[in-house]
Amino acid sequence: MSPEEDRVGLDSEGLEFPVEAMTAAGAVHRALLERGETCATAESLTGGLIGAHLTAVPGSSRTYRGGVVTYATDTKAGVLGVPEDLLAEHGAVHPEVAAHMARGVRRLLGADHGVAVTGVAGPEPQDGQPVGTVHVAVATRDDRTRVHQFRFTGDRSGIRYRTVEGALLLLDSAVRGSTAGNTRT
Repeated sequence: MSPEEDRVGLDSEGLEFPVEAMTAAGAVHRALLERGETCATAESLTGGLIGAHLTAVPGSSRTYRGGVVTYATDTKAGVLGVPEDLLAEHGAVHPEVAAHMARGVRRLLGADHGVAVTGVAGPEPQDGQPVGTVHVAVATRDDRTRVHQFRFTGDRSGIRYRTVEGALLLLDSAVRGSTAGNTRT
C-alpha cells in the first residue's frame, strides 16, 4: 500500500475519505457526546463534505443537528443571515462572512456549536482571493466565534478535503474549550 493509499479510507459506496478527517469527525462526536452538546454545519466550498464526515460516525444523530450548504453567495444572506452589505463589499470569501455563517447555522438549527467554511477551491481566484484561501469559523453557545484562515495548496479536491480536516479540528478544539484561533464577539 502506498503512503497516499494509507491516508485514504473508502465508505460503503466506494467514495474516498481521508483517514485524518474520519478520525477528526470521531473525536468531535466523542467530545460533543461527553458534554451533552450538539453541532451544525454551514458549508460553501465543501458542499456538504463536513456533514458527510460527521454523519459517517455511528451514533452521530445524538450530536449532529444538521447542515446547510449555501454555495451561492445570495443564499448566505437569505438562509444564514449574512449581511448583504458585507457580501457586497468583501464578497463571500471573508472571515466575517464565515463568522456570520457559523452563528447563523447555530441559531437556525438550534445547536450548541456552529461550524462554517467559505473559501476558494479553484481552479480560478474568487472575490480577489487566491485559490486555497479558506476561512473557517466556529460559533459557540456563549456567543463567542473563532475564525481561522487557511492557505491550502493543491488541486480542488485536495483543498476541499483539507478544509474538512481543518474545520473538524477547529470544531473539536472549540468543543474541548481550547483558545486556539482568533476570537470575535
